[in-house]
Amino acid sequence: MLSLGGANLSLGNLGEHYTRLGPLLGREVLWLVLVVIVLLFILFVERLRLSSIGFRRPDRGTLWAIPAGVALFMGIPLIYFVIFPLLHLRMNTTEMSKLLATPFWYRLLLVTRAAFCEEVLFRGYPIPRLEELTGRTWIAAVVSWTAFTLAHLGSWGWAQLIVAGYGGVVLTVLYIWRRDLVCNILAHFSGDGAGFLLG
Repeated sequence: MLSLGGANLSLGNLGEHYTRLGPLLGREVLWLVLVVIVLLFILFVERLRLSSIGFRRPDRGTLWAIPAGVALFMGIPLIYFVIFPLLHLRMNTTEMSKLLATPFWYRLLLVTRAAFCEEVLFRGYPIPRLEELTGRTWIAAVVSWTAFTLAHLGSWGWAQLIVAGYGGVVLTVLYIWRRDLVCNILAHFSGDGAGFLLG
């Protein structure tokens, strides 16, 4: 599937290598290109509305993004200070330090891109389509969650899969429950933003 397969192709590394936008913007541009392709595919090939992936006008239910964002952020200390020591794992502090050393504008762009693009590519598009193909919500959820988790391996190392896996569970459950992609995007942004923008 285009959204899950494309998003696991190290888009950041490809964009940095093949575009002339520099090491920071180059890492983000192919994510946006892939999302545009998926959205155009929905509109002009599938001939469906974007509401078919959960893009709809925000309502009161969209406010569930707040507790979901809090759950994302509050789970991190538990993972770092309880789960990691139990499993004899450590966070990749080198990667975190490199990220926090980048300009604020880039971290804001990174968090915004991650929230928007990853929710479209890992939840909004694949979950409804996999439900249609398999007739099973749980299969769609597991495939989506697995792809999202593995996409975060990269240079962060295996310990990061626990963090991404936890975030994936929260965001997948939120999407299946609410079917509100804006809610998911806001929750994702607030969870990531608390870690990467306040540091």
